[in-house]
Amino acid sequence: MEYLPNVLFAILLVFGIGYFARNVGRLRRNIFLGKDVDVSDNKPQRWKNMAKIALGQTKMVVRPIPGILHIIVYVGFVIINIEVLEIIIDGLFGTHRVFASLGKLYDFLIASFEILALLVIVSVVIFWIRRNVIKLQRFLKPEMKGWPKKDGNLILYIEVVLMALFLTMNAADFQLQQLGSVHYVEASAFPVSGYLATLFQGMSEANLILIERIAWWLHITGILFFLNYLYYSKHLHILLAFPNTYYGKLTAKGQFKNLEAVTNEVKLMMDPSADPFAAPAEDAPIPEKFGASDVTDLDWVQLLNAYTCTECGRCTSECPANQTGKKLSPRKIMMDTRDRLEEVGKNIDVNKGTFKDDGKQLLDDYITKEELWACTSCNACVEACPVSIDPLSIIMDMRQYLVMEKSAAPSDLNNMMGNIENNGAPWPFNQMDRLNWSQES
Repeated sequence: MEYLPNVLFAILLVFGIGYFARNVGRLRRNIFLGKDVDVSDNKPQRWKNMAKIALGQTKMVVRPIPGILHIIVYVGFVIINIEVLEIIIDGLFGTHRVFASLGKLYDFLIASFEILALLVIVSVVIFWIRRNVIKLQRFLKPEMKGWPKKDGNLILYIEVVLMALFLTMNAADFQLQQLGSVHYVEASAFPVSGYLATLFQGMSEANLILIERIAWWLHITGILFFLNYLYYSKHLHILLAFPNTYYGKLTAKGQFKNLEAVTNEVKLMMDPSADPFAAPAEDAPIPEKFGASDVTDLDWVQLLNAYTCTECGRCTSECPANQTGKKLSPRKIMMDTRDRLEEVGKNIDVNKGTFKDDGKQLLDDYITKEELWACTSCNACVEACPVSIDPLSIIMDMRQYLVMEKSAAPSDLNNMMGNIENNGAPWPFNQMDRLNWSQES
């Protein structure tokens, strides 16, 4: 019975990490359902972007209040979870505060953890007020109803509970240290929980141990739960922001990619030695579909973008089309792409590794033509995103499919393209008549 807690802890740890690894494998599989794309260029710049944007949070502080609060929560969680290493060692080997032998350094670390935990709680409460009391407009858009709203609040509740459990555990531990309880190593730097410890004065040693142990178990269980909840939450960006910023677009924002098939066709047309009547070779590959109508037509970086979306709504709040009442929301584009990708992934799981046509696709079933054509391609959403997501690339690929595969462009655009083809300009005037205006008196 002496080793039962250690065995139970090992089982909990293996199960928690194993389930997380399973979800990571599923996530990786889903992302690589996208087309291959070469993003191995300019590695120094990519590392710099990742360090500056993902680690340094430079695009978050463009909006100072939420930016600073986010940095507090981000730094708090990263640093406080260093303490998880000690909990794991204690849980596996039956020790208690195994790093307490570090002396003053340990006191400094615990003090830092507690101050950060308090700051995290304050920041999270402010975030909750912004969402639910002040009700900022970007959190009230149609795509944020239902699960996205619940998910945003649930994350805040989990964060408060985890920090409260950490401080409660320390407060009970501090009281036990004062009582000289066996097994509770003295570590006397508790600037926050030291005040909470007064709530436990007068309690028996047995009750204090019970409170400390309950808080300890709930804290580590909560951390493992949170780790596995990430896959189902917008907070997946905690992990994916780093690769997403690394693989972010390096070319100018206004530069669109050329279709290789179209480029080759144009080169062929410009080649005076080419036979215009030559038939394709028998072994020539079947031409790829132009643009994208479903998630598997997108490249894997775009699918990584979809999973990285934080649902913060900065892109939508900056979108001129959305501001003028159009249906387009860049955030919804990313959320829809992720939802469809999850649906495709579940289809593959159910059908034992193969995708069975479900009669659905990203276009029309998730994203409407009205949304796509409302985009002005201004790149405001790309500029606003704090983790280098590019909603515009998905919009343009889907537009490309509509134009080149379905000839389903709006009538004004079709007229313009017809005029360019026939007259060499967007206007409906013959080339010979273009200067007639100069003859008018």
